[in-house]
Amino acid sequence: MKHNLHQEFQKTYGKEAAHTFFSPGRVNLIGEHIDYNGGLVMPCAVTLGTYMLTALNNDGVFRFKSINFNDELEIPIQNAYQKTGNSWYNYPLGVIHYFVKSGKELQGLDILYYGDIPIGSGLSSSASIEVVTAYAFNELFKGGFSKLELVLMAKKVENEFIGLNSGIMDQFAVAFGEENKALMLDCDTLDYEAVDSNLGDYVLSIINTNKPRKLAESKYNERVQECQTALKDLQRELDISNLCELNMTIFDHYKHLINDTTVLNRATHVVSENDRVKLAAKALAANDLTEFGRLMYASHYSLQHLYEVSGIELDTVVEYAATDKNVIGARMTGAGFGGCAIALVKKDSLDSFTKALTEYYTAKIGYAPSVYSSLIGNGVGELHEASV
Repeated sequence: MKHNLHQEFQKTYGKEAAHTFFSPGRVNLIGEHIDYNGGLVMPCAVTLGTYMLTALNNDGVFRFKSINFNDELEIPIQNAYQKTGNSWYNYPLGVIHYFVKSGKELQGLDILYYGDIPIGSGLSSSASIEVVTAYAFNELFKGGFSKLELVLMAKKVENEFIGLNSGIMDQFAVAFGEENKALMLDCDTLDYEAVDSNLGDYVLSIINTNKPRKLAESKYNERVQECQTALKDLQRELDISNLCELNMTIFDHYKHLINDTTVLNRATHVVSENDRVKLAAKALAANDLTEFGRLMYASHYSLQHLYEVSGIELDTVVEYAATDKNVIGARMTGAGFGGCAIALVKKDSLDSFTKALTEYYTAKIGYAPSVYSSLIGNGVGELHEASV
């Protein structure tokens, strides 16, 4: 599909696209449910993402069309915008809202989007479209924003314009991603380190469970509250502002302060997971994929048993992966309760892995997963026509 995007733009708008931009999706390799506990996460950009083709118009309007969705929008340049309904175009519209609110001069633009990220899979299609739009407008209209300022703007779109309470990891990863590197990001300070992540003979397999995630938001808020309860218990004797200031050694000395078993389990996951991110960075830097894979499995089991955000669908994927000699690590990724798992699979065994996993999963769950493969890719940028 992506090779026909320029033809699609010509067909849609009757003229050539002048610019093409791309922003990836992301997966979190390790460090789950850490972002709201002030700790370390390790996302990377994937090679699936959102393409945005543009050309100026003289009509003083913005036209949004997408190959993925039927609904489209034509709206004049004005001083402010507001969310209308639940259409996909609210995400780019939110970006434009903050551009005009910051006093930037804009011109009419015809825009065509195409995304090859599975919608609703937890690979951050919303962050991808926010960041590609912010980056494109910054380039086209000489906005002068730094990449970090664009990330913060995209997060503001998600939190305030759209109304979803989420952290900064998604926008950060799709903006700052680097080929063959994972980002070890401190969610408290936004300091990050790009960690060499050469997968060698392996490829990142992304397995969408295809389970609707209807309960995710309420359960997510419940976990946030449980972590806050654990923090308050520990603050009776410790001067800390978030759980991830502790490592497991210190935590073990003070965990008696947490009386509720469920709350203790939640805190144990958070602190141990933050430690695993540090160990994972060392393993990747040393090109020790076997150790990295072991940490992926350990992360999943902690999310499954201590944090309880997995489910039979995600567990079935990881359960199968652990039996396949061509897989060295697997885990759920994202908020959980459905969505995606990831696995490190030998490149030359990807087809057989996909076939066997699909059979195993379908027999147990009753419907098939969707399996994709990806390399670790670059963050947002403008593309040359040859690469589209």
